[in-house]
Amino acid sequence: MSGRTDRKIALIGGGSVRSPLVVFGVNEAAEALGAAEMVLYDPDPARLRIMVDLGKAIVRHFGGDLRLRGATSLEDTIEGADFVLNSIRIGGIAGRAADERVSIDHGYPGQETTGPAGVAMALRTIPIAIEQARLVERLSPDAWLVNFTNPAGLITQAVTDHSKARIVGICDTPTELFHNIARALGEPADEVECDYVGLNHLGWVRGVRVRGEDVFDRLLADDDLLRQLYLAPLFDFEMIRTLRLVPTEYLFFYYEKRRALDNQRRQGGSRGAEIQRLNDELLATLTSRLGAGDGEAAVDIYAAYLNQRSGSYMKLEAEGGSAFDHGVSLEGDPFRVATGYHRIAIDVMSALTGAKPSRIVVNTRNRGALPDLPDDDIVEIASDISLDSIVPRPIASLPDAVNGLVRSVKAYERAAIASVLDQRRLEARKAMLIHPAIGEWTPSGDLLEALLGHANDDGECLCHGPVLR
Repeated sequence: MSGRTDRKIALIGGGSVRSPLVVFGVNEAAEALGAAEMVLYDPDPARLRIMVDLGKAIVRHFGGDLRLRGATSLEDTIEGADFVLNSIRIGGIAGRAADERVSIDHGYPGQETTGPAGVAMALRTIPIAIEQARLVERLSPDAWLVNFTNPAGLITQAVTDHSKARIVGICDTPTELFHNIARALGEPADEVECDYVGLNHLGWVRGVRVRGEDVFDRLLADDDLLRQLYLAPLFDFEMIRTLRLVPTEYLFFYYEKRRALDNQRRQGGSRGAEIQRLNDELLATLTSRLGAGDGEAAVDIYAAYLNQRSGSYMKLEAEGGSAFDHGVSLEGDPFRVATGYHRIAIDVMSALTGAKPSRIVVNTRNRGALPDLPDDDIVEIASDISLDSIVPRPIASLPDAVNGLVRSVKAYERAAIASVLDQRRLEARKAMLIHPAIGEWTPSGDLLEALLGHANDDGECLCHGPVLR
């Protein structure tokens, strides 16, 4: 794949509000990637048109020659692509908000990738993701499928086990934590090495070195440093010191379940409902501005949206705050941040073309790198990525404090995937029983029924879920 200048990059789920950010990243790195064309697909043509128009405005604003278009079929989107980015949300943001509302109503924190809402998202998404991967396998067998779709580790596992598509799962959570650690220490990010272990949305830093010097004890001992690692106050510092592990933010929904649920109830909603409101406002404003031909204003509006969304992250769960509270917006240019949704995608694709080989934390087959789990398990692990190659780096065994949790989540993933492919409701309930953030049998029947059958205020079904006997 190296040395070409005519690559086609496809994005399934192009109606997502994050799509224009990815367009920016591909446009900015087009020369290194050898990208000539980017094609977006979404089953919602109105949403797709808005995001394509905004993407074109972004290309004009920042300069570049990337050709951008929307497609009306998956086949047109995928055929001839060198990279297929998959970022789908079955049921849309309304489905996420409804999943999270059901979780809260049943006494569990509402979060789209963990707990009951994560189960619902997985059950709806698994068959669609596998179907799309098989289409990539047939139409563009040499392409890399870059999976953004959540739950990213589980979906990457399902696609790996049930298709021949070349896939890598990506998430910006680990690299975001690494950069926060470097910033807290006052060191350049490229001179700080973090020892990371875990699964997607279930990972920990267990060691930090600066230019080869072990500084982990210094980090753990300093409250001021630990305070800078998260946008909101998530974890008790004594817990971090006792574990001798720095958790990624999603461990909040395991380690502080009651606090998360209490804050969501106090706020009267969840992050999904909050994002739904933000998105509705954004789409209405973009429709007006783009319809009037004011692309520059649309780019500015979109940048402000990204800062507001990022600045409010985890505020609701940790503090009962909201994206609509005063003062939660970040400052600066959200397009050129050092980390983020688009950066991880560009870094991985640049490495796979051979343009910029890198060591990146991705979701990939274990292949013996983590001795606690089978070779075929998808793990989130630092990997050496170069031309058409992803090699996970061998690491030490899981710490005792998290070994059981990681194994339980992998067992849940296997059970959830099997329940969908076998279309068995009892298997789905078994998956919920195994899931350490749920772990109860009796409530799982009503909970599963509510998650797979919820509707919006107009009575429209939002589930689009699998048929489970």
